[in-house]
Amino acid sequence: MSTETFDPQLLDYSNRPPRLPSPPNEANDRIDIPLDQRMRMYELQQELRQFEKRAYDLFMQNLVKGTSHLSLGMEAVATGFAMAMRRDDYTFATYRGHAHTLARGVPMGPVMAELLGRGTGLLGGKGGSMHLTSVEHGMMGSYAIIGAHLCIANGAAWSAQMRGSDQVTVAFFGDGTTNIGAFHEAINFAAIWKLPIVFVCENNLYMEYTPIDLVTPVEHPAADRAAAYGLERIVVDGNDADEVYDTARRLIEKARSGGGPSLVEAVTYRHGGHSRADPGKYRPKEEVDAWLQRDPLTLYHQRLLRLGVPEIELTKIAQDVARRVDEATEFAKSSPPPDPESLMTDVWADGGSSWRR
Repeated sequence: MSTETFDPQLLDYSNRPPRLPSPPNEANDRIDIPLDQRMRMYELQQELRQFEKRAYDLFMQNLVKGTSHLSLGMEAVATGFAMAMRRDDYTFATYRGHAHTLARGVPMGPVMAELLGRGTGLLGGKGGSMHLTSVEHGMMGSYAIIGAHLCIANGAAWSAQMRGSDQVTVAFFGDGTTNIGAFHEAINFAAIWKLPIVFVCENNLYMEYTPIDLVTPVEHPAADRAAAYGLERIVVDGNDADEVYDTARRLIEKARSGGGPSLVEAVTYRHGGHSRADPGKYRPKEEVDAWLQRDPLTLYHQRLLRLGVPEIELTKIAQDVARRVDEATEFAKSSPPPDPESLMTDVWADGGSSWRR
């Protein structure tokens, strides 16, 4: 059944006990991160949040065709890992990949134009929301097939290992992926070959419309399975960018120095539904309200204030990001659709449309 014709409002888990977040850890204020870097992390989270909000507005105006999966509420994961990665490292993401694409430095304009299906889009208007890719920025693709990209990510890590390039691959996936065969195959392969890769489960507690705990026999679907592959059990607060960053830099350095793969579970929460077709009303109200109060941007804003950053400086950052989002929106809206002559290009590796036997 297509998830875009299924009515998720028919589901109701509102009577289940809410899964509430842990309280913020103010001890993370003392993580050794330069203030200028923290300011950039705040700016990046603002970019991801404001871009996604604008994308939602454009959906409502029917300017974005098809579906899309937003990262509202999950910005700290993409931010923390991107800040810990080297420019030539590799990112692999799911269809919920807008944030990871922007975090790797891809400009907003081409990404917004891609969502609108314009010729100036990142992929010429052909990839759309679920397939954002920019090899130039180390963004090796967003993948719509659940779990499939984990094995491809292993290939990139293996290539780096063979070439001795010291590049590290980071592969992001959702909690539902942990019940897919490709997840276990990929983790097993990476562990055996000691590949330079970090697997990151963005556990937002729901696999599409279903609570992950209803279909998984362990509390933490990724971390509690790590031991089966000889890996460390790692759970982080996915709404705290500093905690994510601190974990990311340790594990990326481990991978870069030949220490092999790691598996991280970042516990977070999406503010909206699974996709634009999903109002997300099946979740307990108490749970939604509690997680909204654990908003990663609010937490980081408060941290910077505690560290002595004036409110006016944070306001300026938010305003500057808003201006750039407006510029990206106008760029996308004013861009032409793809040239019909481009229809059969980029179909095969040689750029042509002929069948390669």
